[in-house]
Amino acid sequence: MTPTDTPAFTAEDQRALLAMVERFAREVVAPQVPAWEAAGEFPRDIYRQAADLGLLGLGYPEALGGTPAPWSVRNAVMQTLSRVGGSGGFMASLFSHNIGLPPLMAHGTAELQARVVPAVLRGEAIAALGITEPGGGSDVASLRTTARLDGDHYVVNGEKVFITSGMRCDWLTLAVRTGEQSKGATGISLLLVPCDTPGISRTRLDKMGWLCSDTAHLRFDNVRVPVSLRLGEEGAGFRMIMANFNGERLAMSAIALGFAQACYDEALDWVRQRQTFGALLIERQVVRHKLMDMQMRIQSTQAWVDALGARVDAGDTSPDWVANVCLLKNYATQTMQFCADAAVQMLGGMGFMRGTVSERVYREVKVMMIGGGAEEIMKELAARQWNL
Repeated sequence: MTPTDTPAFTAEDQRALLAMVERFAREVVAPQVPAWEAAGEFPRDIYRQAADLGLLGLGYPEALGGTPAPWSVRNAVMQTLSRVGGSGGFMASLFSHNIGLPPLMAHGTAELQARVVPAVLRGEAIAALGITEPGGGSDVASLRTTARLDGDHYVVNGEKVFITSGMRCDWLTLAVRTGEQSKGATGISLLLVPCDTPGISRTRLDKMGWLCSDTAHLRFDNVRVPVSLRLGEEGAGFRMIMANFNGERLAMSAIALGFAQACYDEALDWVRQRQTFGALLIERQVVRHKLMDMQMRIQSTQAWVDALGARVDAGDTSPDWVANVCLLKNYATQTMQFCADAAVQMLGGMGFMRGTVSERVYREVKVMMIGGGAEEIMKELAARQWNL
C-alpha cells in the first residue's frame, strides 16, 4: 500500500517540513479558497507550487523525483494542510495522484513508472483513480465497465462516476472487467489510461461540498488502450484495489482530523472575542465544556492515527491493522462531523455564512464519511478481518 520503502526521517526534518507546509497553507491556500470555491476549481499552477515544495512527491522514490517518507510524516503533512488550509476540495484534487499512482508503483513496470510518475510529481500532469460506477458504489465486484482484448489493445466501454480530478486528469488508473467469463471479483483488471485517448467523454458534477475539486462522470466509447498499459496480471485487479483502499482510508483519517482541528481553532478564536449578555462566550461553562468535548474526540483520534501510522511504518499490514484502519476512518470522520457541528453552533449566525471554515467543513463532512468506503462498509470489512 506504500509507494516505496522509506529511510530514516528525523524529527528535525519533520519540524522543518511541517513549518513549510503551514506557511504554504496559510499564505497561498487559505486566502484563496473562497475564490476557488466560487470558480469551481483552483489554478493548475498550484500543482507546480506544491510540487516545488516537495509535497506531491512525498512517499515516492527519489529516482522518480519523489522524497521517501514514512506514513507518520505523510499523515502529519495531510493533517497540517487540512487544519490550516481548510478545504477538502483542495486536498482531494491536489492529492488525487496518491490514490491513482500507488497501483502503478506496486504493479507497473519500471518503464511505465518512468513514463508517468515524474511529470505528476513535478505538477505537470494530473493522475486520478477510476473505480466507482453508477449503481455500484462501494461494491467493486459488481463493476460493469468492460475491456475486450483486440490484438495488442483493450477496447474499453462503460462509465465511471464521482471521479475526483476527472475533468482534467491526464492519466486515469481504471478498473475494468476483462475475460469472456468474468464475473464478481474475478476478472477485474487495472489499466493506466491516457485521458486524451479518443472515445473518452467527461461531464462535470455539481456537489454539496468540495466545490473547488472537479468531480466527473466519465464515459468510455470503444476506447483503445494498449495492453502494455495494464498494471500487473490480467484478472488480478480486485486485490490491487482493496490494498489501495487501505492507504486512502488512512490518509482520509488524518485529513478528517485536520478539519476537526480547524473547526476547533475557529470556534476557540470566536468565543474568545464574541460577547453576549455582557460576557465573553468563553466565560460560559456550557461553551467551555463543548470545547472539551471537541478536544476529547480530537485527542483520541490523534492517538489512533499516530498508532496506525507507526504500525504500517513498521511493516504491519495484518488483518488486524486493516480492521483498525476501517474503524479509524469511521471514527475520524465522526470526529470531524462532531467538531464541525459544534463549531457552527458556537459561531451562531456566522457559522451559517459562506466564508467561515466551519461552514465549509460542515458541508464536506458527508463526502468524507462516504468516500473511500461508507461507514457501513467499513464496519462490515472490519468484522470480516476479525472473522466475525
